[in-house]
Amino acid sequence: MLVLLPPSETKWAGPRRGTPVRLDALTSPALTPAREQVLDALAEVSARPDAAEVLGTGPGLADVVAANTTLRTRPAAPASRVYAGVLFDALDLPTLRPAAARRVLVVSALWGVLRPGDRVPGYRLSMGTSLPGVGPLAAFWRPRLAGVLAPEGVVLDCRSAAYAAAWVPDADTAARTVGVRVLSGGKVVSHAAKRTRGLVARHLLTRGGRAPGTPAALHDAVSEAFDAKLLEPARRGGSWTLEVEAS
Repeated sequence: MLVLLPPSETKWAGPRRGTPVRLDALTSPALTPAREQVLDALAEVSARPDAAEVLGTGPGLADVVAANTTLRTRPAAPASRVYAGVLFDALDLPTLRPAAARRVLVVSALWGVLRPGDRVPGYRLSMGTSLPGVGPLAAFWRPRLAGVLAPEGVVLDCRSAAYAAAWVPDADTAARTVGVRVLSGGKVVSHAAKRTRGLVARHLLTRGGRAPGTPAALHDAVSEAFDAKLLEPARRGGSWTLEVEAS
């Protein structure tokens, strides 16, 4: 089983001391040239007067954007600590056992993909950005992630739409992929969706017994703790959908 996550908008800047990011030590080192390209473009844009406009941030985040210019030299920390926010608070990555944490991948606009143990600095960049010198980031990463992501077994896909566009599973993988739709009173919600996705992922990663190997088994496992319904793919070659009542 693999759990795919989006990153969080909220990130810890990182420690004051320590070693900087080592690109060759990150998960999927084949992505190093692509990471170099995005890093350089982001640093250049973040030093421009119109950085906030290009990156889609407000004036209150000027310091965070400026910190993008020092990503290669600032001390790094495990991604499990850098990513914060509602979903990650509910999932509580730092407390997962190593074997469970290895089942998690975060899809990132800057790094492509990360494991929780990968050491990176905090940054500001969203997948919906069209980065000068790189272009729309989802389109940039899509062929590159297709070359490194070949998950086995069932995939729990907790990504938002922007990050889902950066990696689209092939038909074989889609038949084993389950997206999560969060409902409240029968209506799709967004406010509680992140927290519920984090809780669902944590339940699957910490429950006893064997990890589910099929969409049906994943539904059964989630139903141990949540009111959930499994929907078949809406089209041929599509993925499954798990509807979960908000918690």
